[in-house]
Amino acid sequence: MYECNSEYGHQAVNDKEFEKRVRRLARHKGLKVRFEPHGKGSHGRLYYGERFTTLKDRKKEVGKGLYRAMCSQLGICPADL
Repeated sequence: MYECNSEYGHQAVNDKEFEKRVRRLARHKGLKVRFEPHGKGSHGRLYYGERFTTLKDRKKEVGKGLYRAMCSQLGICPADL
């Protein structure tokens, strides 16, 4: 489990923007990121190092709860994005 001590300010993002931010963070930390189509339509898995999360519709906005859950699955503090 990761530790996130800072309070985050969720900004409205879609899955495509979330992926972009994760890639930027990964470059900074020297980790590999990849997206693998999985399931129906534009669904897929976003891998951040050894961890992954599922991206749904890459054009729709991600709500606060889902944003926090996706960050948690990747071991990222939401404030880092």
